[in-house]
Amino acid sequence: FQSPDFFQFHDRLHPPMMNPITSVFQTHFSLETESCFRLISRWTTLAEDNQVGQCYGGIARLATSVRQNRAESPNLLLLDAGDQFQGSLFYSKYQGQTSAEMMNLVGYDAMGIGNHEFDGGPERLRAFVDAVNFPVLISNADVSAEPKLAEVLMPSTVIERGGFQYGLIGLVPANTQEISSPENTLIFTDPVEALRREIDNFNAQGINRIIVLSHSGFPIDLDIAAKVNGIDLIVGGHSNTLLSNSAEKADGPYPTWVTTPEGGRTAVVQAYAYGKYLGRLNVTFDDQGVVQSAIGEPILLDHSIPEDEKVKARIAELAVPLAELLEEVIAEAATTVDGSGNSCRKQQCEVGTLVATAMLQHMKPFGVDIAIANAGGIRASLEKGPISTGDILTTLPFEDVLSRFKLKGADVVAALENGVSGIEDMQGRFPQVAGIRFEFTLSKQPNNGRILKVEVMQDGEWTSLDPDKIYGITTGNFLRSGKDGYSVLADNAIDPYDGLTLVTDVVADYLITNSPYTAIIDNRIVQN
Repeated sequence: FQSPDFFQFHDRLHPPMMNPITSVFQTHFSLETESCFRLISRWTTLAEDNQVGQCYGGIARLATSVRQNRAESPNLLLLDAGDQFQGSLFYSKYQGQTSAEMMNLVGYDAMGIGNHEFDGGPERLRAFVDAVNFPVLISNADVSAEPKLAEVLMPSTVIERGGFQYGLIGLVPANTQEISSPENTLIFTDPVEALRREIDNFNAQGINRIIVLSHSGFPIDLDIAAKVNGIDLIVGGHSNTLLSNSAEKADGPYPTWVTTPEGGRTAVVQAYAYGKYLGRLNVTFDDQGVVQSAIGEPILLDHSIPEDEKVKARIAELAVPLAELLEEVIAEAATTVDGSGNSCRKQQCEVGTLVATAMLQHMKPFGVDIAIANAGGIRASLEKGPISTGDILTTLPFEDVLSRFKLKGADVVAALENGVSGIEDMQGRFPQVAGIRFEFTLSKQPNNGRILKVEVMQDGEWTSLDPDKIYGITTGNFLRSGKDGYSVLADNAIDPYDGLTLVTDVVADYLITNSPYTAIIDNRIVQN
């Protein structure tokens, strides 16, 4: 989940008593009340952690903070840059409808679409859009060939605050077709051209206060701002970047300023993830709609902000059907099993090893030699102690099914090259593997010889991968269909079979058989 931003604008054309104050807050919330930022997978300890101040965020705290800020500044914009889907048991159970309910309750003004909004296909996205009472925006995608979305997704919208009009434009990652599961009827396009088109339309209407809701990631937002004139503010998501003027580990100031081609300035903000912060920015325009200043800081949603009791009670009600999943213990972890993105997206990690090993063991009877799992499918660690079905669904929240096929050794190397091509950006394509071990380097350019050595376990011994030999492979269907850049798996798979067995079920069975489970790191992936 991203974190939200609230923004406050005023126009210097008016004397102080007449300033139309519009606060723009950027936020992406976590539904759970008393949610711990440590991303623990069992909720039974949350209440005690909350009491000692170790928990942050949650929609109940967000509701309180938004209400407090609205009381101070009545003309506000509450915005979201996407990815309300996935990442929790609430989504697994309610398929985005609880997010819609809570966003309506808090009073969002607009939302850009993230790549995960497409994970459930057009039906789930349409149900979400129908349920919210604010515009959902996407400018750099052609949805005209998808009847479920063609009439409801808008490239841009106009919102009035304090007597002034603000043009809002939505952006989704240009590679959404690779990293999510949209229908082939959807065509994702260049964000720069899409923005120029929408800004020209706004300018023709006399609208010159422009806000972009971008789920493109902070580096791309900076690039866009440097190429496109007329953007006043970019509200960002996707890269989970913390911009701050006070936090020690911030990735840059809040806002970060970028000079446009014509010498103007664009303010870029992003307020991390998981609902830990509510970003607030106060923007001052002159009478030509040119930004004169933008001052703000993410608000830490810690224990000092009380939880809204009405919202808290509603979340507790919605959580009742999840209790069986949370309480059904199926295995035990002898150690904490690390599944953090910091580990899994750049090196062998403990959850990745567990997942790939479970996949390989399940598929061994079908002649499979190698298992590959993408790090982006791993969203949490498994804590030491009892493991419930809910813990597994929290760690692996995507509904990926197991596929098997055959592949030439040379294509296996190509797949691994793709897997290590996005390490610098911590992309989810990093390969967690079983039945294979490899060495790689970052001294070469992506997809240009980073894989140095590959060995396959054959008859109990490690042997060099033969580029001409045919190997049995298993992955999730997400990768098998070419997502996360694994086009070689879609294009060159031999005799593919996409079954119905969920990866989560395979992992659960493996844990049951190997309980208590001890985390494993065995140097099957080595960086030189």
